[in-house]
Amino acid sequence: MPGVPSQLRVDAGLVRGLLQNQQPHLADLPLLEVGDGWVNHVFRLGGEHAVRLPRREDAAALMAKEQQWLPALTAGLQTDTSTPVYAGVPEESYPYPWTVSAWFDGLDVSLQPRDRNESLARPLAEFLNAFHRPAPQDYPRNPVVGGPLLSRDEAVQERLHAGMVPRAARIGELWAEAVQLPGWNSVPLWLHGDLHPANLIARDGTLQAIIDFGDLTAGDPAADLAAAWLVFDAAGRRSFRSALGTQYDGDPFVWLRARGWALCVASNLLAGAQRHPGLYLVGSETLMEILTDDLSWL
Repeated sequence: MPGVPSQLRVDAGLVRGLLQNQQPHLADLPLLEVGDGWVNHVFRLGGEHAVRLPRREDAAALMAKEQQWLPALTAGLQTDTSTPVYAGVPEESYPYPWTVSAWFDGLDVSLQPRDRNESLARPLAEFLNAFHRPAPQDYPRNPVVGGPLLSRDEAVQERLHAGMVPRAARIGELWAEAVQLPGWNSVPLWLHGDLHPANLIARDGTLQAIIDFGDLTAGDPAADLAAAWLVFDAAGRRSFRSALGTQYDGDPFVWLRARGWALCVASNLLAGAQRHPGLYLVGSETLMEILTDDLSWL
């Protein structure tokens, strides 16, 4: 987008101006900046809403994708999500799409001990069973998620050889096995695409919401099933697998590919420690779960 700086200055005054122009009934509510994530600025608006604004042009494309697809995809789901309540449009003061969504006052799951996550296994499985349905031919493509694991080989190998990943030799062996597995044997299914603990919100011992669908795409459900290692310990994985039922039993390799996706994501979280230090622990714990898992729960 010509003339737009790579990083825009976004503050409460700018957000309030956008609200006054496009959603004036919300413009006088209290506004507080609460997050400065990898891709979005996040403001709490009153007690019930959040405002998310892309930090740069590539993030704006992810926001536009959420606005286009999520309302229909999440309609009727039992699980709350960050689906747009209002889809803001660009204007002179801010040249990207932006979103008002629900505010969730629970806890980012990446901030709680992994052994507390087993209670999330059933509601997360119920979400995936409902969300993983066949996608139309024009589903939004994602160059990173949804395709074969082999497409991520160069990136993973770079992290392994750069000293970013502990136990790199053993992790490399597991990765080499994963990329040789047969691919998904059915039609592309809708995927969240980034189902790690920081995109899950827990409250009162259960799953309150699933957020951040910027990587939304379709393809191999193994990419989302990687949550078995990204989110859970051994007991949680067993509960998660049981709650999913038989939906994925037609593909005997889906869980081994899912472990490969978990390895890929974990290596990325370790490599991105400077961007998001809090997720370094998630990456480290995930690798430990992979290395110590005997797969007896399958």
